[in-house]
Amino acid sequence: MQECRLSASDLACRKGDRLLFAGLSFVLAGGEALQLTGANGIGKSSLMRILAGLAPAYAGTVEFQGAVGMVDERPALDPHQPLGEALEFWQRLDGPADAALARLGIAGLIDVPVRYLSTGQKKRAALARLLGQEAPVWLLDEPLNGLDKRGVALVEELAAEHCRAGGICVIASHQTFALPGMQMLELRDFAA
Repeated sequence: MQECRLSASDLACRKGDRLLFAGLSFVLAGGEALQLTGANGIGKSSLMRILAGLAPAYAGTVEFQGAVGMVDERPALDPHQPLGEALEFWQRLDGPADAALARLGIAGLIDVPVRYLSTGQKKRAALARLLGQEAPVWLLDEPLNGLDKRGVALVEELAAEHCRAGGICVIASHQTFALPGMQMLELRDFAA
């Protein structure tokens, strides 16, 4: 895995007239993980979008070394296409995810239109796409939503393997996420 690093320095996020958080800083190196926690609406997803470069910070900077892959509530798969075709689109950009399909328990669903997949199946499909990217920095926004007990254990196992291989995981979740050595960041500590 390529060398990676992710740092946030004095970040602030504003939504309309409301300052969600300010003064948030952290540094992660390869092999490290961070879980973002906090109440609904506190800014976990907004922070993830800032870290991914999908939204601007109100203040502060984000720096990273290595490619970034993100899984959130939007699987970025065409709902009208069969799962296999929807993933093929991304495989042309990211790389093959075929081995991940079997591991994630969705290989038998490649002919099913994405719109008919359950929430958990869509989450697994998004994870298959992430694995195909081979990005060293993973941003996982509520990665356990919609997953059964076996699915939760699999996602925790994938994150642990990723970190052991030298990758970085940032996980925004209301749920307990079992990952040895993971740091915790409570967003209410940075509420404005």
